[in-house]
Amino acid sequence: MKQQVQPGLTEFGFRLDAHSGVPVYRQLIDQVQAAVATGAIKTGDQLPTVRRVAVDLAINPNTVARAYREMELRGILDTEQGTGTFVADRQVEVPSAERHRQIAQLATEFVARAGSAGFTIGELQQALDQLLPEGGR
Repeated sequence: MKQQVQPGLTEFGFRLDAHSGVPVYRQLIDQVQAAVATGAIKTGDQLPTVRRVAVDLAINPNTVARAYREMELRGILDTEQGTGTFVADRQVEVPSAERHRQIAQLATEFVARAGSAGFTIGELQQALDQLLPEGGR
């Protein structure tokens, strides 16, 4: 069941960081994945159109289309011609050992990048806790 974005409701919005060194299409992908992980967007939620994102962020529509296409290939999004782009309702199954390896790698990279910026693990934990929806732990 798809949840259409209704006029007047707040929809998912992207933000870009021009100083991050991360390509724009990658920032879009990362933001959708983070929003799904935190519950900010859920299965069946509709994302803004490629055109709307491109206009709002003043970027090339091909950049947005690339991000959406890559997320479709990964099984994160479903696009229905004439209807819109939605958060996919299927979960990609990853073996437990692979999931453990991936989370360890992500955590190591995260701590290393934050440490080089002068943040402590305690500060990181506090920032992560703030990302959780109310009662999310």
